[in-house]
Amino acid sequence: GILNYQDKEEVVLWMNTVGPYHNRQETYKYFSLPFCVGSKKSISHYHETLGEALQGVELEFSGLDIKFKDDVMQTTYCEVDLDKGRRDAFVYAIKNHYWYQMYIDDLPIWGIVGEADENGEDYYLWTYKKLEIGFNGNRIVDVNLTSEGKVKLVPNTKIQMSYSVKWKKSDVKFEDRFDKYLDPSFFQHRIHWFSIFNSFMMVIFLVGLVSMILMRTLRKDYARYSKEEEMDDMDRDLGDEYGWKQVHGDVFRPSSHPLIFSSLIGSGCQIFAVSLIVIIVAMIEDLYTERGSMLSTAIFVYAATSPVNGYFGGSLYARQGGRRWIKQMFIGAFLIPAMVCGTAFFINFIAIYYHASRAIPFATMVAVCCICFFVILPLNLVGTILGRNLSGQPNFPCRVNAVPRPIPEKKWFMEPAVIVCLGGILPFGSIFIEMYFIFTSFWAYKIYYVYGFMMLVLVILCIVTVCVTIVCTYFLLNAEDYRWQWTSFLSAASTAIYVYMYSFYYYFFKTKMYGLFQTSFYFGYMAVFSTALGIMCGAIGYMGTSAFVRKIYTNVKID
Repeated sequence: GILNYQDKEEVVLWMNTVGPYHNRQETYKYFSLPFCVGSKKSISHYHETLGEALQGVELEFSGLDIKFKDDVMQTTYCEVDLDKGRRDAFVYAIKNHYWYQMYIDDLPIWGIVGEADENGEDYYLWTYKKLEIGFNGNRIVDVNLTSEGKVKLVPNTKIQMSYSVKWKKSDVKFEDRFDKYLDPSFFQHRIHWFSIFNSFMMVIFLVGLVSMILMRTLRKDYARYSKEEEMDDMDRDLGDEYGWKQVHGDVFRPSSHPLIFSSLIGSGCQIFAVSLIVIIVAMIEDLYTERGSMLSTAIFVYAATSPVNGYFGGSLYARQGGRRWIKQMFIGAFLIPAMVCGTAFFINFIAIYYHASRAIPFATMVAVCCICFFVILPLNLVGTILGRNLSGQPNFPCRVNAVPRPIPEKKWFMEPAVIVCLGGILPFGSIFIEMYFIFTSFWAYKIYYVYGFMMLVLVILCIVTVCVTIVCTYFLLNAEDYRWQWTSFLSAASTAIYVYMYSFYYYFFKTKMYGLFQTSFYFGYMAVFSTALGIMCGAIGYMGTSAFVRKIYTNVKID
């Protein structure tokens, strides 16, 4: 890893993967192309972390002899015997714009395999890797690769592969050696600030709207209660007994399908906790400087926050009078992992068919399953027991009537289905510009590093989601429809549908991806991402609305 080198000490050049430039996820082992290996015999195999194994990092030793501060003139290290099969493999790679990735001391280096001439008849391979390595003291701080030595691919010839190494002193501090991979012009420009400003105005507007509703409903009540003592029955304002006060006997009725509902809320609270913690960790630590560390962190945090899922899901299920709490716990614990692993499993089949390095090794699958059963499940159980015992008692401000009242006819735009569809528009509007940056850093070659922005967007998303669902619920209750639980969850969760629709737009207009492998990878994982985002928003929306409903019904005097 990150070493202090002695002079003349061996520096390892690891070959990682090769693949089409436009399909970032479709990667193959570097030596799956008929490249030849240097003469130096292999050193001990590199052991990858869990995150790397899941992301298809497969480091193999290049066989090139590189020593610290030891310049190498252009040297031939091996030759490729170009028979027809090998030539076809190279031609295919050049046609599809293949490029490869290598690592020196954890610094990534990219190079292009070859190029075709204008009319597409002759294909040329770059045969000479010219490495320039910058050192500061006894540490490597900079690596540059220039590809030279264009050789035409003619069948049945021998192609000599060569390399050279030039060492030069550099002033780059070791801590800052990743800065050259970051793209400030892409991330820090005006659009970012403009979108944050826009979302902020929306937040102020929505918060104002919600507080107005609260003030209005509650102020009227307090005024009336203070007057009521002095008035007799005739003077009471009869017109005020409308809308949401009429349904006080039904509003705390358990939701339909309480088992699934509470599992979704628990999972959503957990996803929120994971997002928050991972973003904070990423703001403090520069996670982008290590391969696979972001994914490893996310898996670890997800496992560690399982009690959150158990606590919120279990307590809600108990409050709604659910009896099958063990079943609820299993469903809550495995909802998200099953969705992610199911998608990964499906994509894995395609990756195996393609012989791609993305294919997840069996041992890694076993490791992930072990985490699910031996870490996530027990922690979830702890959370569930705590939740059931600490906040599992139904303590509603209004008694629930024995017989549910009929729901009156209402205008079409007050129907829950319409409210659900409209509810996701504003939360999506507050995040969609940030989505563009997140998508681009995942599907193209940008490193995402502005986690402060991400944090801000997460906070804005929460506020917008809560405000929108409160407004939606208020209108629903005023139409004397008390089915607010699912409506508040789904109207926030419908953000996911808009995000997924945006991902279609992004695929066709912003990327040049192609092929079954990349397409299934893209739409599979985008579906997982959207669903997880939707469940998180839904849970946030429900939690906020739940507090709101409690607040307004606490102050209703029921005779």
